[in-house]
Amino acid sequence: MKQYKTYQELDAWLKARELVKNIYLVTKNFPKEEIFGLAAQIRRCAVSVPSNIAEGYGRQYKKETIHFFYIARGSLYELETQIIIATDLLFIPQEVLNDVIRQIEHCRKLLSGLIKYFENNTQLK
Repeated sequence: MKQYKTYQELDAWLKARELVKNIYLVTKNFPKEEIFGLAAQIRRCAVSVPSNIAEGYGRQYKKETIHFFYIARGSLYELETQIIIATDLLFIPQEVLNDVIRQIEHCRKLLSGLIKYFENNTQLK
């Protein structure tokens, strides 16, 4: 893995930002009564992913960095569950769900790779 100067160069962070944008588009047409309910929760969860990647990258110690990356990965699982629930409630069509799930899985793979890199890199504090 190449050396990154900022978190903004991380593929995991870049793809997580794309996911946030897509989640906002998907939840835009939720019923009005869900604007402060499930839609808001889904959006907060999505925003949590790149936010925790950035916060983790900014930490001084490797252990802290990895901890925040795990939080980001946990948010991806939470987001996946919330999107499935939104589909169960017929707020999202199945084909949109499939696309979002693929995007979540891609982010999860990138993040898992980043976690492994930090866990195995002995040069990091």
